Amino acid sequence: MLRSPLVLSFLLIPAAANAQLCAGQSAAIAADGRAFGHLPYGDAAPSELVAAPSDFGIRQTCVVRRDMLPDLLRLLAAAKADPAVMGELRGLSCQRSIAQQRSVFCRESGTSAAERAISVAPPGYSEHSTGYVVDFAIRPANGCRDAEACMAATPAARWLRANATRFGFEQSFPGGNKQNVKWEPWHWRWVGVTAAAPGAAKARFVFARARRLYPADPAILPPAPPPVVAPAVPAAPVPALPSEKGKRRKR
Repeated sequence: MLRSPLVLSFLLIPAAANAQLCAGQSAAIAADGRAFGHLPYGDAAPSELVAAPSDFGIRQTCVVRRDMLPDLLRLLAAAKADPAVMGELRGLSCQRSIAQQRSVFCRESGTSAAERAISVAPPGYSEHSTGYVVDFAIRPANGCRDAEACMAATPAARWLRANATRFGFEQSFPGGNKQNVKWEPWHWRWVGVTAAAPGAAKARFVFARARRLYPADPAILPPAPPPVVAPAVPAAPVPALPSEKGKRRKR
């Protein structure tokens, strides 16, 4: 009997499986698809990726989703215009394909995969592959290495925390997050200022489970419902008092 590809795909998905990460290392995949607590993400389509300005990326050209770029440019312009930033926001890492993520994850062979997963997502489980994420760095670094928590104390990082949500960005891995990923004040994902923003619905769909299970902080919050206004109750009519003329007539 012939089966459709869709039916076959469901038959081939086990309740739990192993994913090959690096040479000689694998990860147990939970029934809900997570590896070491990380959710699965696919590669962004190349046709949906564009390059950020050449002076933004530090090590290489920063590539992001086309829908995200306008908000990223507005964020960078606002930060540059604010004298409180005292530095320049740059792109340390933007879109990384699953193949690139494998090279990042596997280059530290002296630790177990579970240990590395606390600070680096396994290949196929990184938000970076979606194209909606930027790891920010600050120049000059003033002695703080890139992708280190000391960044959070800088004026530029404090500006990001106070203002990034105005441009549709939220911090995926705040301190003490339930995902057991280390605090990453440099890692910001774009979901749009509102669900109606161009491309935001797609980004919010991609991160729907992450946002539900592991809330960002700061996060893009849904708009507050309009206040409930009770309908005005008309005042009861006041009965008219009898006139003096009527009173005299009764006598």
